[in-house]
Amino acid sequence: MRIVLLGAPGSGKGTQAKRLKVELGVAHISTGDLLRAAVKAGTPLGVKAKAVMEAGQLVSDDIVLGLLEERLAEPDTKSGFILDGYPRNLAQANALDALLTRVGQPLEAVVKLNVPDAAIVKRCETRFEQEHRADDNPETVRKRLAVYAEQTAPVADFYAQRGLLTEIDGVGAIEAIGDRVLAALRSRTRA
Repeated sequence: MRIVLLGAPGSGKGTQAKRLKVELGVAHISTGDLLRAAVKAGTPLGVKAKAVMEAGQLVSDDIVLGLLEERLAEPDTKSGFILDGYPRNLAQANALDALLTRVGQPLEAVVKLNVPDAAIVKRCETRFEQEHRADDNPETVRKRLAVYAEQTAPVADFYAQRGLLTEIDGVGAIEAIGDRVLAALRSRTRA
């Protein structure tokens, strides 16, 4: 199954992607992980990305799409994949759609984890206290939520118009949320 996981920062995308990887036997693809691995390995796209990052700029969508295309050519993606937190805006959604069509691996489902902002801030505060992750600072989280609402939330409409979107209540125990995600995905494959 080929899936995109959407949701605000702190909504549990990474946690659920790891669970789905095991349950469905598909690859978990995080663009952040792809970038870090390409830079570390010194691949041609990694060298380009490193130069951009060292200049303090954001890595272009073209570089990210190139990394995704390379990753999708690997054998473990043939049975499916989970894209964790990508695309982040409408331009990326359109570019991803074109890439997946070109490589013959169109999306089968998009799952959006719905979690109220207050619950996300609380989750991130707890994680910040436990893990001291800078991006979980409550002020930073509120800024990231504002960016999400402006740029990423419209991506859900993009996929809803294509009949791919399923929204899941992302509040509760990790296992219960995961069970809701799996049930929704299984009902899509039976439909």
